[in-house]
Amino acid sequence: MSQPKRDLTFWQMFNLSFGFFGVQIAYALQSANISRIFATLGADPHQLSFFWILPPLMGMIVQPLIGKYSDRTWTRMGRRKPYLLVGAIVAVLVMLLLPNAGSLRFSSRLFLGLNMAMWFGLFSLIFLDTSINVAMQPFKMMVGDMVGESQKTEAYSIQSFLCNAGSLAGYLFPIFFTWIGIANEAPEGVIPDSVIYSFYCGAAILILCVLFTFFKVKEMPPAEYAEFHGIEPGKNEEKGEGLLSLLFKAPREFWTVGLVQFFCWAAFLYMWTYSNGAIAVNCFGVPVNDGVIDTASKAYQDAGNWVGVVFAIQAVGSILWALVIPRFRSPRTAYIVSLLIGAAGFASIFFIHNQYLLFVSYFLIGFAWAAMLALPFSILTVALEGSPYMGSYLGLFNCTICLPQIVAAATGGLVLSLIGGSQAGMLLTAGVFLVVGAICVNFVKVK
Repeated sequence: MSQPKRDLTFWQMFNLSFGFFGVQIAYALQSANISRIFATLGADPHQLSFFWILPPLMGMIVQPLIGKYSDRTWTRMGRRKPYLLVGAIVAVLVMLLLPNAGSLRFSSRLFLGLNMAMWFGLFSLIFLDTSINVAMQPFKMMVGDMVGESQKTEAYSIQSFLCNAGSLAGYLFPIFFTWIGIANEAPEGVIPDSVIYSFYCGAAILILCVLFTFFKVKEMPPAEYAEFHGIEPGKNEEKGEGLLSLLFKAPREFWTVGLVQFFCWAAFLYMWTYSNGAIAVNCFGVPVNDGVIDTASKAYQDAGNWVGVVFAIQAVGSILWALVIPRFRSPRTAYIVSLLIGAAGFASIFFIHNQYLLFVSYFLIGFAWAAMLALPFSILTVALEGSPYMGSYLGLFNCTICLPQIVAAATGGLVLSLIGGSQAGMLLTAGVFLVVGAICVNFVKVK
């Protein structure tokens, strides 16, 4: 049995996750602007979902490895923090390059159906998402390492709060820079300055926030960690088992929560991919010719800014709901209620043609997002208490986030064709996914 857990103060848990605020700004900028960037560079709407395969694919490869090797990393700097710092530095460098894909002097020739600017953006996206994953995963692991069972839901709710506060900032940057006079239009095939400046500002905040957590938090040494988690002395220093072996021995919660995750993350992949097109057509009247949206129009770029606004509203909903989740007596009830409310938000978008009514839709979607950020990790880390492979399991668990996005991205173009090319219809489909996810929560056993 583990030793009685000492409680952390609110500010200790806050400092533990503060760097997540900066990391999430980078992730929000990517989520809200990738479809806009690649559409501006010339991507066909039926190609857009394919660009979204790369981020979860890199996460599926990188995060289990980060978990595995950080489990064995005991240095003066810490156990998880070295990976956190390296990931943040690489992310900053790529954030300075990606939005300039259309501004560099590339040839316009096509290779495998993509022009050179899109290829540059594609490789930049690979490196950006890889580095974000490297920087993001240690925060989840440090909560699992340093917080006792009784505080885990609170600690992950704080992390969810900071995550959504970062999202709020990242989503609003483009419209803020437009408001202060930075150009929101550019020549065809070039990313507007409002987006470029947003990535620059996000990169600066990212590194500052990560450095704050890096210097403020002191991770446990091996002996203290073993005592805290009730691990036999020396066991946490063994070479350990392979990832495949651990997967076969994973607790039931790993698989049941993973099933819920599949439908939830597929739904949000559709939101990130198709919100821009759905809002542009339904609420801004952007013309569609032969299934192709006029991305060079002012209305399309205005719709792109509005996507940032409604995503920010989603973040506000998430922030507020993250404060409510710990008040539920049952995490399972909180999970089901949150997903059903989010499903209603997704479904309503299909019927809305007023840009301001979208505030209600995305606010409700934020409830589901808050639950997805806090509850799965709280449930799993409690189930893993006493395991020396916490990081490895959390890295493997990230595959339940990445795999559904890969499947949804790979099939997105087909589904879009089946429903008649309506990008708003893809968001209605996302609502159906969340309802199925809520049903699957009933299979989850919560300790």
